Amino acid sequence: MTLNPHQLRDLESLIADRICLQIENWRLYLGDAGLSEALAIECNIHLKHGTNIAARKAFEGVQVKIGGGNIKIPLSRLIASGQISELEEILDPYCR
Repeated sequence: MTLNPHQLRDLESLIADRICLQIENWRLYLGDAGLSEALAIECNIHLKHGTNIAARKAFEGVQVKIGGGNIKIPLSRLIASGQISELEEILDPYCR
């Protein structure tokens, strides 16, 4: 399953407001960090595998630039474990 452009924008909007990076007690929502579009695109690529796999692969697939781009790490290393469940919940309607 591939999302049409309207569905992809809707998914990006949901991700922007509900998924966040977490560093210590600081939370940065992906919309504010400029990462919601990249995560929505990665999710779209993996939707055919179901919500669980799509969420995990998408978090691994998005590379976050640290220190002006000198270092890149997977988004999965910057999120709390509960955010995986949150993304699965967001993706569920798109996988039906």
